[in-house]
Amino acid sequence: MRVPLSWLREYVDLAADATPEDVLDALVTVGFEEEDVHRFEISGPVVVGQVVSIEAEPQSNGKTINWCQVDVGEENGGIRGIVCGAHNFVAGDKVVVTLPGAVLPGPFPIAARKTYGHVSDGMIASARELGLGDEHNGIVVLSDLGIDAPVGTDAIALLGLDDVAVEINVTPDRGYAFSLRGVAREYAHATGATFRDPAERDFAELQPGTGHTTVVDDIAPVRGRVGASEFVTRVVRGVDPSRPTPPWMIARLSLAGMRPLGVLIDITNYVMLELGQPLHGYDLDKLTGGITVRRATPGEKMTTLDGVERSLHAEDLLITDESGPIGLAGVMGGGTTEMSETTRNVLIEAANFDPTTIARSARRHKLPSEASKRFERGVDPLIPFVAARRAADLMVELAGGTLTEEGGALFAEVFVGEIELPADFVPGLIGVDYTDDEITGALTTIGADVTASDEGSGWTVIPPTWRPDLTDKWTLAEEVARIHGLDRIPAVLPTPPSGRGLTAHQQGRRRVADALAAAGLVETPSFPFTTDAQNDLHGSASGEHLPSIRLANPLDGQAPFLRRSLIPGLLQTAHRNISRGLTDLAIFETGAVFLPEPGVEYGTDDVPPLGERPSDETLAALNASIPPQHRFLSALLTGHVAPRQPGRPAEAAGLVEALDAVRVVAAAAGVEIDVVQAERAALHPGRTGSLHVAGEEVGYVGELHPAVAEAADLPGRATVLELDLDRILSLAGGRVVAASLSTFPAATQDVSLTLPAEVPAADVQAALAEGAGALLESVRLVDDYRGEGVPEGSKSLTFALRFRADDRTLTAAEATEAKLAGVAVAAERLGAALRD
Repeated sequence: MRVPLSWLREYVDLAADATPEDVLDALVTVGFEEEDVHRFEISGPVVVGQVVSIEAEPQSNGKTINWCQVDVGEENGGIRGIVCGAHNFVAGDKVVVTLPGAVLPGPFPIAARKTYGHVSDGMIASARELGLGDEHNGIVVLSDLGIDAPVGTDAIALLGLDDVAVEINVTPDRGYAFSLRGVAREYAHATGATFRDPAERDFAELQPGTGHTTVVDDIAPVRGRVGASEFVTRVVRGVDPSRPTPPWMIARLSLAGMRPLGVLIDITNYVMLELGQPLHGYDLDKLTGGITVRRATPGEKMTTLDGVERSLHAEDLLITDESGPIGLAGVMGGGTTEMSETTRNVLIEAANFDPTTIARSARRHKLPSEASKRFERGVDPLIPFVAARRAADLMVELAGGTLTEEGGALFAEVFVGEIELPADFVPGLIGVDYTDDEITGALTTIGADVTASDEGSGWTVIPPTWRPDLTDKWTLAEEVARIHGLDRIPAVLPTPPSGRGLTAHQQGRRRVADALAAAGLVETPSFPFTTDAQNDLHGSASGEHLPSIRLANPLDGQAPFLRRSLIPGLLQTAHRNISRGLTDLAIFETGAVFLPEPGVEYGTDDVPPLGERPSDETLAALNASIPPQHRFLSALLTGHVAPRQPGRPAEAAGLVEALDAVRVVAAAAGVEIDVVQAERAALHPGRTGSLHVAGEEVGYVGELHPAVAEAADLPGRATVLELDLDRILSLAGGRVVAASLSTFPAATQDVSLTLPAEVPAADVQAALAEGAGALLESVRLVDDYRGEGVPEGSKSLTFALRFRADDRTLTAAEATEAKLAGVAVAAERLGAALRD
C-alpha cells in the first residue's frame, strides 16, 4: 500500500518536520513492513508562466511550431523565448514552464537549446512530461484545471508534485490497511497522534434514496454465505466527464500507484484508496432494467472492461441487468455499461461481497484487481453507505453533477461475535506482565468494545467491524502485544522438552549426508521431474516400462513425470557443470522418489475446501491417493579424483571411488554393505554390482553404459551409485557401538587361490571369512591375476589377511591354521585351490 503523506495528514496529525522515514519507522512498530519511498522524479525550477505572444512558424517537414514569448516572473528572468509544438493554448493563458536546470521524470534534464532556428530557453510542459498522467496531446493550461496562480509561482508545489508516498507491505489478515483510513488509524496507534475518521458522517445524509433497489438471487452460495450482503446505489445526474481531474487528486493517485483515467473513474479509485471500499460506476443510461446479483449459468460469457471475453464458472458472482451480465462482482466491471466521455448520468455501486467467492473468481480468471485485493481480505460492512455518498459528493464537486434522491440499499444486519478473554490469558501467552488497564486500553484503541465478564475474571470483547481477522482470544492477545510494542516481549530461549528433536531416521540421513560431504562429494539437489523414458531406464534393472506418476500441471511439459530414480537429476547437473568447464565432479543427492505400484490409481479430484480442517476420513483418502515415496541416495563421479601433477599422472574417478563412497555411507549408517556382481540396463556390462545389507538388495553401483553417458552429453566415463536410504537405516537396527581396541599385535598373512574365472571375488572373500573364524580381523582382495601360469578359464585371487586375538599374541601357527580353515571352506564351496 502506497500512502501519500499529504493525504495521510488529513486524517492524522503528522509532525510538520516528519520525514517519510519517520512515518515508516512508526508503522513498523505496529507490525507493518516498510517497502519503499516514492517521489515524483522532478526538480525545479518549474514555474507558472503566462504566454505573452505566439508566432506560428510552418516548417519544411510540414509541421508548424509556435515561437512563444512567456513571462515567467522577474525573479526567473522575465520574458523568455520558448519553442512549443502544441496548439491548445492562446496568448494570455497561464502554463507550466520548466526552466533550464530543471529535471523532469525520465530523467529528462532541461537546458536552453537551439531548435527550429531559435534558442528555446526552457519548455512548456504537458501533463505526461510532468508525471501527471498520459495526456500528451497538448500542454497544461492552468485555467482548464481551475487554477489561477501568480506568474512565477512554484508549479511543483502548486500541482502537488512535491508530495511523497511511503509504501508498506500489508499482510493478508490486515485488509483494512489497504486504505488511508486504516493506515492513519495505525499511525495514530503507533504515535498517539489524533486520528480523524473520514467515515464519521451523519447517518441521515447517507441514506441513498429509492428507485434503484438491487435484488440478490444467489441460489448456490459458497460455503453457505450469500454472495452479496450489502449493495448500495446512488445516482448523480448531469456530470461532465470532460472536466479535468484536479492536479492534487492526480498527484495522490499517481503516488498511490494508480493511473489517472478521467475524472469519474478517478473519483471512484480515490474513494477506494481513502476508505478501503471498492466502488463501481455505471453509465445509468446504458443500464436496462434493474440490477440483479446472481451466480453465472453454464456456458455464460461476458466481456470485461479490459476487452476480454470471459467464459464464466458457476461459482462466479455476476452483476446483471435485463441485458445480461454487466460486471464480474468484486473483480472487474463489464464493457457494456462502463462510464465514458458520453456519460451524463452515473449510478454508483458500493457493495460488500463474499471474500471466498471474489478470491476464487479473481484467481480463476487470472484477473487480480485493486477491488478483488480488498474484497478477498474483507471490507468493513459499515462503510458502503459512506463510500457511496463520498463518491457522489466528489462527482458533484469535481464533475459538475447533481446528487439526486434516486438510489437503493440492500443490506443485512451486521453481527460481530463476542470473544471471551480471560484476564490471565494475554500475559500467560505473550510472556509480559500487562496490567488490566493495558489490556483493555489496547483493545479499546483498535476499536473493540470491551466489557467486564459476568464472572469478573476477564472481559467480553466485540472486535470492530473492519477487523474480520480478530476471531479468538489468541488474535486479541496479538493485538495487545502489537499495540504496546513487540520490543517488550523478553528474548528467552525456550527449554525443549525431553524426548523431542530429530528422529532416528532423520539423524541417520543427516549423518550420511554429512559423511559424504566430508569425504569430498558435493550435494546437488534437483527438481523431482523427469521423462517417462528416463524413469524406465534408471528406475528398473532391465529397463522395462514401469508405472510413473504424471503431473496434471507440470512446470516443464517435456518432463511431466515424478522421478523413480535420482540418477536423471544428477546427469543433468553433471552436464550443466561440464558445459561450464567443471569437468571433475563428485556429486550426490538425497531425496524422495515416487514408486507407484502397478495397477493402482493415484491422485484424486476430490479436493477439500479451504478454511476448514478435513475430516480424518478425507485425510486418509488423500494419503491413499499418494504413491509410496522412498528417500534415496545417489552419487555420480566423473573426471579425475586427483589432477595431473609433476611426477604423477591424473587419477581418473571410477568404480574404486564409487565403492569408497558406498563404504562411507555404510559406516555412517552403521551397516555392512556387500557388493554382488549384477547387470542393469543403464550400466556397463561387467562393471555393475548390486548392494546388499543382511542379504537384502538395497541399491546398485556401476559405470554408466557408454551409450547412456553419450546421450547425457558426458564426455568420459561416469560411475554412479544409488541406495534406498530409508531401507538401509531401517536395517541398521539399534545404536552402533564402537569395538574395543586390542593391545596385542596383529599377525598378517597372504593367500593366493586359483578358481574358475566366473566365481565372484566377493563369494571367495565371504568363504575365507567364514572359515577363518573369530581370529580373522580383516580380509582384503589385493590382486586378480589371469595369465601365464594360470589354467585357461581360471583366475588367481590374492587376499591379505589380518588376524588378532583379544587376550594374547597369536603365533604364526595359529594364524596359519585359521587361514587354512578359510581356504578349506573356499575349496569345498567354490572349488578354490591354493596356488603354488
